[in-house]
Amino acid sequence: MDSELKVLARNPPASAQPESDARPFLKPEPETPRPESNLTIEEMEKKYAAYVRNDVYGPMGRGELPWAEKFLLGLGLMFLLPARVVAGMTILVVYYTICRVCTAFLAPNREDDQEDYAHMGGWRRLVILQSGRFLSRVVLFVFGFYWFSESCIGTEVDGELNSESADEDVETPGAIVSNHVSYIDILYHMSSSFPSFVSKRSVAKIPLVGLISKCLGCVYVQRELKSSDFKGVSGVITERVREAHKNKQAPKIMLFPEGTTTNGDYLLPFKTGAFLAKAPVLPVILKYPYQRFSPAWDSISGARHVMILLCQFVNYIEVLKLPVYHPSAQDKEDPKLYAENVRQLMAREGNLSLSDIGLAEKRVYHAALNGNISMPSVLHDKDE
Repeated sequence: MDSELKVLARNPPASAQPESDARPFLKPEPETPRPESNLTIEEMEKKYAAYVRNDVYGPMGRGELPWAEKFLLGLGLMFLLPARVVAGMTILVVYYTICRVCTAFLAPNREDDQEDYAHMGGWRRLVILQSGRFLSRVVLFVFGFYWFSESCIGTEVDGELNSESADEDVETPGAIVSNHVSYIDILYHMSSSFPSFVSKRSVAKIPLVGLISKCLGCVYVQRELKSSDFKGVSGVITERVREAHKNKQAPKIMLFPEGTTTNGDYLLPFKTGAFLAKAPVLPVILKYPYQRFSPAWDSISGARHVMILLCQFVNYIEVLKLPVYHPSAQDKEDPKLYAENVRQLMAREGNLSLSDIGLAEKRVYHAALNGNISMPSVLHDKDE
């Protein structure tokens, strides 16, 4: 027995290698890297530049405000915030009621562990679509986005921009891909094209919002689902992209390939989920010019961000729609190449900087701002 134990000690059994998962939306979250405790504030902000707030309110929205800004914020808290919250909730209830009426006596489409009403037709779909676009625009107006600056570049070609006229028979893009700056992105895209989104499965259970998400045709993410009985989220998305590409009447799907929000000045590496179908995509770039408070949801808590945003008298949004990008033969063979080419195009046309960091680094930066890890005292001073 002792000899057998010695043999096992000298030759431990090889650990089982995890199987590769080709389903990009179901991969486990990357392990958060350990931060370097000796970085200065300048080095931290340079390393995590994609998440650094540069507005008057500073990191996490807790910077020291000038008296003029404190006065304006006080006015917003007293008058704008209550009125906008009431108006926003009223619009939400109205649209929920519309969705409830339009889906009455209808069973949702249940396929591949998903549930939605997006594939309904006739007057029901028309009412949900048109009222959804209109009310989303009304919500943006209530939130201070009184007008948009929208522009388009060129026409669709294979793998590059072209300003020449396009053939009228050009096929519909399979997906809309956009940089991700704020939750306001979703409201804009709903007002523009009313697409489906990828969201957490828990969203389907939120009162009011759950039914609306089903009418949008959201694809719900359930990361723990690994059963071979289901095709997985990436498989569902690939099918939806192909369907939208071949059928103009099919629900459009909107994807944020960065996977998280930035401060709007950078583009993070793209995930490949939007590009596995080998179908053309429509790139859209959103920017939020600001004078005092940035609408970007980067290094600030959700509740604080919503509160301050609703206290701003005017908010701005700029939209740049690029031509439909048709993948080349090389793009179709390599989804990572396809994703990177679209990313490079969006960065070039939108004057955005490229960043190689991701969600794991964002968590490190947030932890540093919260004082949860060893950082220079200047970081803690900025957090107070």
